[in-house]
Amino acid sequence: MIQNAGLGATYLGNGRCFFCVWAPLAESVSVHFVAPRERLAELARNERGYYQGAATEVEPGSLYFYLLDGRKDRPDPASRCQPQGVHGPSQVVDPHAFAWSDHCWFGPARDELIFYELHVGTFTPEGTFDAIIPRLNELKELGITALELMPVAQFPGSRNWGYDGVYPFAVQNSYGGPEGLKRLVDACHKRSLAVFLDVVYNHLGPEGNYLADFGPYFTDRYRTPWGPALNFDGPGSDEVRRFFIENALYWLTEFHVDGLRLDAVHAIIDKSALPFLEELNAAARGRAERLGRRVYVIAESDLNDPRVIYPREAGGYGLDAQWSDDFHHALHSLLTGERDGYYQDFGRLEHLARAFREGYVYTGQRSAYRQRRHGRRPKLALARQFVVFSQNHDQVGNRARGERLSALVSFAGLKLAAGVVLLSPFLPLLFMGEEYGETAPFQYFTDHADPALAQAVREGRREEFAGFAWTGEVPDPQDEATFLRSRLQRDLSRHKQSRVLRAFYRELIRLRREQPALAELNLEKMEVTAYEQEQVLFVRRWSGDDEVCLIFSFRDDRVEIALTVPAGCWRKLLDAAEERWLGDGSFVPAALVSPGAIRLALNGKTCLLLAKSKED
Repeated sequence: MIQNAGLGATYLGNGRCFFCVWAPLAESVSVHFVAPRERLAELARNERGYYQGAATEVEPGSLYFYLLDGRKDRPDPASRCQPQGVHGPSQVVDPHAFAWSDHCWFGPARDELIFYELHVGTFTPEGTFDAIIPRLNELKELGITALELMPVAQFPGSRNWGYDGVYPFAVQNSYGGPEGLKRLVDACHKRSLAVFLDVVYNHLGPEGNYLADFGPYFTDRYRTPWGPALNFDGPGSDEVRRFFIENALYWLTEFHVDGLRLDAVHAIIDKSALPFLEELNAAARGRAERLGRRVYVIAESDLNDPRVIYPREAGGYGLDAQWSDDFHHALHSLLTGERDGYYQDFGRLEHLARAFREGYVYTGQRSAYRQRRHGRRPKLALARQFVVFSQNHDQVGNRARGERLSALVSFAGLKLAAGVVLLSPFLPLLFMGEEYGETAPFQYFTDHADPALAQAVREGRREEFAGFAWTGEVPDPQDEATFLRSRLQRDLSRHKQSRVLRAFYRELIRLRREQPALAELNLEKMEVTAYEQEQVLFVRRWSGDDEVCLIFSFRDDRVEIALTVPAGCWRKLLDAAEERWLGDGSFVPAALVSPGAIRLALNGKTCLLLAKSKED
C-alpha cells in the first residue's frame, strides 16, 4: 500500500497505477477497466472508508469505472479526464508526460496583477485552450498580467459557463483536456502572463453527479441556491475537505496555475472552529513555499465580510483578495441609471466614493434590497485585497439578455468606466472583449441531456430576473444559438472606434504601471471627494513626491466646477475628451497652475488625469 496516496488514479509508470477513492457507503469497490481490455481489480478498504490498491498492466489512456457493491459502475470522483463526458468512463493520465518550459517562472507581485477574465468556449471560434495561445501576445501588449479562466472542470455536454462542473479534477474534454490546459499555462508563462483558475467549491452540478453513491459529500442541513450544500462541517467532513483541498493543490502543482478564484464563498456553509476556507488557504500557502513561487487565492463573496481577507492572526481566513461587487454596482448604476434589483442600493456618487475609500460601499448600513443591515467596515484591509471591474461574466451574463456595457452606454461612457477601474487603487479585472467594446452579448448557456433538467434551468432563469425591469424574452440556455451569440466578434476589433478604445485601455494601463502615485496601491495615500450636484468624482493620490489628480465626470453634458487642487504646476497626462480618443474636444489646457484651487470646464462622461510637476 502506498502511504499518503493522492485521490483518483495515480500512474506510477511501468504499467502500474494506484487507485484511491473515498466510498464509505459502499461495501465493496473494484476498478472496472473497460479499455483497452475489460477486467476487474479489487480495492481494499481502510478504517476511514477509503478504498485503495495498485493495479498492473495499466497504461495512460486506460478507461475505467469504480464498480460499487458489484452492481453500480460510476466514474471516479477524482477523475483526471472524462473523454466521453460526465457519464462515461474515467481515463488514466500520466502527470509527468508534459514537458514544461517554465522552470524559472516565479509569478507577478500582487500589486502588478491586471486580470483578463475569459470563457474558453466563447473566446475563440474553436473554443479550445490551444486556440487562445495565438491571442496571448496581443493581451500582453495591452498590458494584461494575468489570465483568469472561467471554470474548466468537466461539465455535461460541450457548452456551459463551467459552474455545472461535476468532476473537479477533470479538465473539460471539449476544451482540450489536461494536456491542452498545460500547453496554455506554459505558453502564458513564456510571455510572463500568470494564469488564475476559477474553481467551484460551493456546489456541484446536477447532471453526472454521482458523489452521493460514494459517501456523505452533501448535507441536508443546509441548502444553496443550486441545490444541496457540500458537507464541510458534519460527519465525514474531514474527507470532503480533503477532496477539495487536494483539488486546489492539484491545480497549483500539476498545472502550474498561479492562483485560484473561489466562486461564491458566501454559499459555503461551515460552522466549524477551523473554517474550510482558512484551511484551504493555509494549504495553498504551504504548497507555494514548497514550489518556490507566488500563489494567490482570491474569493468571490457578496457578504462584505472582511474576515475573508483579514490575516489569520486577526481572526480572518487570510485570503489574498476578494471581488468587490459594491464597486461594480456603484459604477454601473451611475453609468446606466439602472435602479432595479440590487442596483436600488446604489445610484449616488457618494456610493462610488465610498467604494474608492474602503473597497465596500455597505459597511453596516441598511440595504433596501436586502431589507436589513449589510456588511462591515474593512478596517484592516489593503487596497490590493480588492478586485474591481466594470464588467465580468456574472454582471453581464446574469442580465436577462446578457448585454455588455457597450450596449448600455455611449462610447464616452465606456472610456469613463475604463478610467475609473484602471486608475483606481485596487486590482483591476477586464472581461474578455471589453477592451475594444465587444458588442456580442454573453448569455447563459447549457447543454444538458436531461429534458426535465433543461426545462428547470429555463424556468429558473426567468424567475431570477423578476426583481429587475428588464424586458424581452429570456434566451433559452439550451439553444445552441444562445451559445453562438455569445462568441466574441473579433472583426469588430478592426473598426476605428474599437481600435481607439483598445489604445485608450493600453494607455491607462501604461500610466497605472509607470506613474508611482498610481502604481502604489495605498488607501492611506488618497483623498476622495464626491461633488454630488455636479456629478464629478475627484480623487487625489500620491506616493513620495509624485502626485496625481483623477477627475471623473458622470454628467451627460458639460459642467464647470471648482476643485481643490494643491498649489503648483500641473500637467495633463490623459484626457478622454481629446479628439485622439474620439472625444468632442477638451476644454482643459495641457498645463495648469493652481494657487490651491482651479476651475475647470469638463465634457460630459469624461475622465481626466493630472500630474503635479516635480519641480513643485
